[in-house]
Amino acid sequence: MQFFLYFYLWHLIFFQFCFTFAVMIKSVNILNKRARFDYEIIDTYTAGIVLAGTEIKSIRLGKANITESFCEFSGMELFAINTYIEEYSFGNQFNHKSRSERKLLLNKKELKTLHKSVQAKGLTIVPLKLFTNEKGLAKLQIGLCKGKKNYDKRESLKEQDTKRDLDRIKKAYN
Repeated sequence: MQFFLYFYLWHLIFFQFCFTFAVMIKSVNILNKRARFDYEIIDTYTAGIVLAGTEIKSIRLGKANITESFCEFSGMELFAINTYIEEYSFGNQFNHKSRSERKLLLNKKELKTLHKSVQAKGLTIVPLKLFTNEKGLAKLQIGLCKGKKNYDKRESLKEQDTKRDLDRIKKAYN
């Protein structure tokens, strides 16, 4: 009986080590390209996210979207709203909701400066990038942003086109 117990424990430890090692190697970067087009980014912060167990598994699989999300204060806490994290395919009845409010973890000093700037200057907070760090924890890079006008968007499109044309010309001559 003891042999089976030791064998079972050894398998648990071995597979746990293999799974965590495989997860640590893969890094996840989910970008919000629309935010860089629609907003002028003034300042960036890196925040932790409070997640359920199946949410982090879905993020590690790369099944998340932050294009339509934004951040909002509730009291002195910051929440990411409308962030889409797909339900985990191997989850059971304890699976998470795909769209829900997720609390962001920042220092008190950072929260105060963000809160003041959002209230006073009329700026907004937008998620820019969802990624995992070297420890395997999910982080959200948020930006303090100011909305662009239509002519600003057209100028940024012109700059992208000219840069693309110059790159093509350089590639043709090399």
